[in-house]
Amino acid sequence: MKFCIQNIDKMTAIQLNAEMLRNMSIIAEDENLLKHAAKYLRKLVAEKRTDPTLMTKEEFFARIDEAKKGSTYELREGETLEDLIKRVG
Repeated sequence: MKFCIQNIDKMTAIQLNAEMLRNMSIIAEDENLLKHAAKYLRKLVAEKRTDPTLMTKEEFFARIDEAKKGSTYELREGETLEDLIKRVG
């Protein structure tokens, strides 16, 4: 049987879930390995809950919508970004 090993950084969420389940099935009979995996997953969950930069898709788009309600600025002809920053203060 030939397996294709794919770069984890390029996997979709579905592929990552399948990879996780495949790996879990390999260690399923080793209680110590399962304990290590469970502890690590709990650590990741705790980090996610305490990281203020992490948000759901809905929260992200709600923040985008809220930002769109704010002031907007345009570069004037010949104006640099530094000039714009000075102008709007």
